[in-house]
Amino acid sequence: MTPAEPVAPADAPATTPASAPAASEAARAGVQAAPREGAPVPMQTEGLSAYFGRFHAVGGIDLVFPERSVTAIIGPSGCGKSTFLRCLNRMHELVPGARAEGGAFLRGRDIYGGEADAVAIRRAVGMVFQRPNPFPTRSIADNVRAGPRFNHLKLERPEELVERTLRGAGLWDEVKNRLEEPAGGLSGGQQQRLCIARALAVEPEVLLMDEPCSALDPQSTLRVEDLIRELKARLTIIIVTHNMQQAARVSDRTAFFTIENEGEPGHLVEVGPTEQIFSHPTNPRTEAYVTGRFG
Repeated sequence: MTPAEPVAPADAPATTPASAPAASEAARAGVQAAPREGAPVPMQTEGLSAYFGRFHAVGGIDLVFPERSVTAIIGPSGCGKSTFLRCLNRMHELVPGARAEGGAFLRGRDIYGGEADAVAIRRAVGMVFQRPNPFPTRSIADNVRAGPRFNHLKLERPEELVERTLRGAGLWDEVKNRLEEPAGGLSGGQQQRLCIARALAVEPEVLLMDEPCSALDPQSTLRVEDLIRELKARLTIIIVTHNMQQAARVSDRTAFFTIENEGEPGHLVEVGPTEQIFSHPTNPRTEAYVTGRFG
């Protein structure tokens, strides 16, 4: 079934131009620098909380996302994983009544500062959603070009951009002879990789992935996982997943979120190297979750 074409602003990738250094992109976004020693990490949160009206969904998260790494966020349903993820590029605030409090820093600059440009932030911090959401009636090539166009970036060599980003998403060899065909004709796994290509088209510093394989078959899932491993050589990736095996396969670090009682905010229990989290976690609640005793 071909889905209806998504609304452009909410679907446009949140990424940054290739020619712009990370710090200058953050500066152009107007985000306020946080006092830190040494080179700032790509992404960091300090006491970050999220609300839907009066409902406190996520409480006081402190996390650091290192350069060229994959961090998996795991935890039971309803603990605020996806909500937290959307706070990292200010998509959470697009929900009426939603807001975030605390600090979220892109290259040491507060993305919630008074001078911050939310559109520029979403350009620097890309997002891939749970279900593939290409523009189904547009061509494969036009889906890739859509990213820079939505972000008002000049396309000097659009053909090179299409090939480079589709190669980067591991899709070029499969679609190079049908670039002008509608994207809705691709398989689900191909559509998800096309969405990744679209997000890569303006070269993000950070890529957020919200359960990107939940709607895919096992073979397509493995292709996306291979792509994640390749992309971490040049990106910081943060992935929300309910698949413990996937988290163990693709991530360098894992953060475990949970919720104590219904109606209370989700919170961070433990974060560390993935091997340690899955083999000898320090918190018994983490052990209970990763071994399948709850969740």
